[in-house]
Amino acid sequence: MTEAPISISPLAGVRIVEISSFVAVPLAGMTLAQLGAEVIRVDPIGGAADYRRWPLTDEGTSIYWAGLNKGKQSVAVDMRSTEGQEVIARLIAEGGPKGGILITNVVGRDWHGYDALLARRPDLIHLEVSGRADGGTGVDYTVNAGVGFPLVTGPATEAGPVNHVLPAWDVACGLYAALGIVSALRHRDTTGAGSRIRLPLEDVALATAGNLGFLTEPMITGSQRQRLGNSLYGQYGANFTSADRVSFMLVALTPRHFRDLTELTGTAKAVAALAEALEADFNDEGQRYRHREALTGLFSVWFAEHTGDEIAAGLAGTSILWERYRTFTEASADPKVTANPLFSLLDQPRVGQHLAPGLPLIVDGAHSPAVPAPALGDHTEAVLTGRLGMSAADVATLTETGTVAGPSVDGAP
Repeated sequence: MTEAPISISPLAGVRIVEISSFVAVPLAGMTLAQLGAEVIRVDPIGGAADYRRWPLTDEGTSIYWAGLNKGKQSVAVDMRSTEGQEVIARLIAEGGPKGGILITNVVGRDWHGYDALLARRPDLIHLEVSGRADGGTGVDYTVNAGVGFPLVTGPATEAGPVNHVLPAWDVACGLYAALGIVSALRHRDTTGAGSRIRLPLEDVALATAGNLGFLTEPMITGSQRQRLGNSLYGQYGANFTSADRVSFMLVALTPRHFRDLTELTGTAKAVAALAEALEADFNDEGQRYRHREALTGLFSVWFAEHTGDEIAAGLAGTSILWERYRTFTEASADPKVTANPLFSLLDQPRVGQHLAPGLPLIVDGAHSPAVPAPALGDHTEAVLTGRLGMSAADVATLTETGTVAGPSVDGAP
């Protein structure tokens, strides 16, 4: 069994079984693997629903799947058969003193539910991600629709909902799940007791909306947040376009930021006159926000008269918070990727060589580097013999009966 070259391993020795698909739980499992845990992803033979999810290579390998399963081991099992279910239950329960951990978003399966596994392992740590708190189904985009964000996203002239492309709730949920497992491990190490953790995706979205004031605002003030386009609520932030059609995002959070912006654009006198005419104090962030359209009109002239390079050079000498808008293609070739130690050259089988991110945490000056994702069933034999003590003949019998499978015949992903 190949050992992952993990440089940051606080979870070394911890064994986790993952039964999952899509984003949240795979991200949780990968994060835990990057922290040194042994994460065994168990999939149905042929792959779960996300095994061939776009984007794909020209040969049909899922770049998406490989990206979210780096550093894991893969076991393929017939989850519908009694024999296959027994194999998986044993993998979870017989994981040694630092095992007995399941993370899953496959809900409603009694055979790997909390009660069934608890009977096998009294100190079980069981984390289940559901779509909704009542156990109902939901994914990032349906959860997002019911929280309110699509109706405050997009230009002020837009009448209908606008979805954002980032699955923010999946990402937040995955990180909450990883934190939940680490906390449960701490609890078990201290008390010897396991934990049953339920994490509804919808609750992650609702908690975030509440924590950021999106839900509290109408509760307290009775007002509904309005669409602002690319403006920043309660602060001064706006996008500008150069003479050669390069777009920038600028944010002025403090009086110093704002003062530097007026000096850079040569509008200090005009802004002062505007403040006097409006009886506004632009040292106050609320005043800058209320009069953002008038201010943006003054600043836009300077941006429209300069090239993108000239603007970048000018902004670089100020305290203003800014960034040039880039495509994913541009960002992938930028030094923030190519010269960033977060990224290392990864030779991902069936995908190819590319720069891949490791763990974003920098611990004692080091990143945990990216490790290739497995192909489906890559570790079936090694896990069953090494973790369950089966013989090669036992595994061969299970393979012949279709209970388990080794590496996928088509080699993807």
